[in-house]
Amino acid sequence: MRRTHLSFLTVIVFVVQLCLLPLGLCAAESRRPNILFLLIDDMGWPDVQCYGHEFHETPVIDSLAREGVRFTDFYAATPVCSSTRSTIQSGQYSARTAITDFIPGHWRPFEKLVVPEIEHHLQEGVKTPGDVLKAAGYKTGYFGKWHLGNGAEFAPDKHGYEVTERQLGKDFNAWRGKKPRGPKSIDFLTDAALWFLEQHQAKPFFLTVSHHAVHIPVEGNPATTQKYRDKGKPQTGVNHPIYAAMTEDLDTSIGRILHKLDELEIANDTIVVFASDNGGLRKIYTGVGEVVSTNAPLRDEKGTLYEGGIRVPMIVRWPDVVPAGSTCRAPTTTADLLPTFCEMATAKLPEQPIDGASLVSVLRDPKSALKRTSIYFHYPHYHHSRPAGAIRSGPWKLIEFFDSGEVELYHLDKDISESTNLAAEYPQRAKQMRGELATWRSVSGARMPTINAKYDPKRASEWWSRRTNKPLDIEAMRKRYDSRARGG
Repeated sequence: MRRTHLSFLTVIVFVVQLCLLPLGLCAAESRRPNILFLLIDDMGWPDVQCYGHEFHETPVIDSLAREGVRFTDFYAATPVCSSTRSTIQSGQYSARTAITDFIPGHWRPFEKLVVPEIEHHLQEGVKTPGDVLKAAGYKTGYFGKWHLGNGAEFAPDKHGYEVTERQLGKDFNAWRGKKPRGPKSIDFLTDAALWFLEQHQAKPFFLTVSHHAVHIPVEGNPATTQKYRDKGKPQTGVNHPIYAAMTEDLDTSIGRILHKLDELEIANDTIVVFASDNGGLRKIYTGVGEVVSTNAPLRDEKGTLYEGGIRVPMIVRWPDVVPAGSTCRAPTTTADLLPTFCEMATAKLPEQPIDGASLVSVLRDPKSALKRTSIYFHYPHYHHSRPAGAIRSGPWKLIEFFDSGEVELYHLDKDISESTNLAAEYPQRAKQMRGELATWRSVSGARMPTINAKYDPKRASEWWSRRTNKPLDIEAMRKRYDSRARGG
């Protein structure tokens, strides 16, 4: 009897193990994907080859596009860094975060309008992708530019990112040695990412590498810079050799990170998202200094609500989910990234207003559309242009300037360069879109500029520093932002 009982127990255990085995395999196969977010500073829509640049060489970024989906109508939700970064970290438009300009912002004390005050850090209680994915079991890291609050109390490690430059420690420093950081700290940030991947490959991770390139001052490695000085230039475009070198140096660094994913055999488990925080810069907003790039065929540049200021590159590689070599033309924005990261990670959305929409549906089917009618922009500040707001509905885009009340209407499918204002030809459409934009501002609590009692047309163009409360030293700024080739 005892032998029979033992045999029966053995059979039961064996059957249970067989039943559990598929569950174990299923669990292994359904491990939540890693997410690598590559955020570039000031990269214009046409700055890489796969978006049409004829001078820059970006083979690694181009390979991401061949292996994933390239977005043609992806927008930074604002035309400058801090405000767009607030939309990435909150899933909200900047009108709601109240970080509507870069921190600390510009000041033109004698212009027609007094621009609204901005928040100088993320509002208390706002949950970031770092917060949400950390709570969902992800290891979270953030290296590079933050620009969402000065001081340790507002740093990324206070917003859910467990590993930042402050947490790298002596082991990383010993591993890296005394190598120079490289132009724009590209080499340092890349090494930090490699270290993070080696240390945290065993569990799902969410890593942001937020580069300081390609922001001015333009810096490039001497060898790469010499390559572009020697290279024949196309007949059109700016084709700045140091800007081109910096772009290729950045591309090379991304290649090192992707190679590490392959080396660790986690590339197939890792979603790679590549994007920029605003449109490309042509030249510094003061109007002096060198011209470093162009966003043609898009109109204008960073700091404006024309396409050159807000339409930016975005590429997503998601093995076995995103159709390789596909293109998505759905109008999408940086406010969509937080809900997208949440759905990718099967994490719950934070309990806060979310203005963005998850892009997972259009990642799976890039020819599909999102279930919304419009996207919105709010930039009530002087920069490369005047305080304004904008709305895009399908192919139509309307810009409203706050100092004069004038509106401009464009059909982007037919006029990507925004060369023909159709507001007079389609007055009813312009009126409807302007009304929708005003309603959105009211609902989102957008801060608006006010009439300036000290308006002086003779001094309206003066730029003043918010830090010193004195006029800017324009010549000193020019020298500060001169481009340079550097080896370290």
